[in-house]
Amino acid sequence: MSTSKSTKIFLLPLSTMHWINQIQALFHPERYHGWLRSKKYFEGWYYKIVSANEQHAFAFIPGIAMDEQGGAHAFVQVLDGKAQTAEYIKFPASAFSASATSFEIGIAGNQFTGNFIQLDLDNYSGILQFKNPVPWPNKWYSPGIMGPYTFVPFMECYHGIISMDHELNGTLKIGGKNIDFTGGRGYIEKDWGHSFPSAYFWMQSNHFSQPGISFKASVAKIPWLRSSFVGFIAGLYFNGKLIEFTTYNGTKLLHSYADSQKVMLLMENKQYRLKVMAHRDNATELASPIAGIMEGRISESMTSELTISLSERSNGKSLFHDTGRNAALEIAGKIDEIIFEDPNF
Repeated sequence: MSTSKSTKIFLLPLSTMHWINQIQALFHPERYHGWLRSKKYFEGWYYKIVSANEQHAFAFIPGIAMDEQGGAHAFVQVLDGKAQTAEYIKFPASAFSASATSFEIGIAGNQFTGNFIQLDLDNYSGILQFKNPVPWPNKWYSPGIMGPYTFVPFMECYHGIISMDHELNGTLKIGGKNIDFTGGRGYIEKDWGHSFPSAYFWMQSNHFSQPGISFKASVAKIPWLRSSFVGFIAGLYFNGKLIEFTTYNGTKLLHSYADSQKVMLLMENKQYRLKVMAHRDNATELASPIAGIMEGRISESMTSELTISLSERSNGKSLFHDTGRNAALEIAGKIDEIIFEDPNF
């Protein structure tokens, strides 16, 4: 299905072309970013898919991991959100390929792009196509969701959103059964760097009362020089518009809290006030990166709920209030480091 040229990244010596590929990737967060890396590095793409009847919810996570000594492997991690099981499928690093000119990742006979995935795994096979994706705005001076932080070197972890929401078309054979995902909803994001933050909340849903609505938010402890700060990103897409709440666009994070049952967030920018109440559900353990290699462990639910309220800051007028289903939710690390409460929440 693809016509772009992919490169087996471990079969080429470091060259001027690698530098060019790396610079171009800065302005295309969805593409592979590891052209100049050979150790202490990971990169992974997260494909969430939910069937039209909402009986099936999966996340497919292809990626590459390199340890501090240069040992590397590719992988496809699979999360079955309804059955609450996970599988980590490991490949030699030589099985990984990436296009330098477009977003296309190959791992053995599997392909991952912004328009489709093609799976050829023992328990997962078939092709899913994506219709009408909703990307995060990408400007030359502020590429993707990281904004100007894209250009800051040596950050622990970088983040990108490829599609906030899109329609699925196709059938996958999973565990010997054909599952039709046509008419379902999908979401794609990615991370790259060397480790996940030591503390973070992350949540996402694009199953609200009406189609075409999607929400994503994350709060994390970000190492910065010899100190750290609490960074955050949130986006609510509805009525064909994405409303952004980020560390770099003047938004203030007023409330950040989590316990065994819920996560609560309150953000405010010049125009809007965003209130989030996430209700936690049973979670499944996944592998996560520590110093490049996938030896960490996090837990993710795909059956949580998010209640989102958006109002005008000037007069308190309600603009949006809805609850998202099939929500992906992670709470990881030393969360005391990112908890602070507003008594007026």
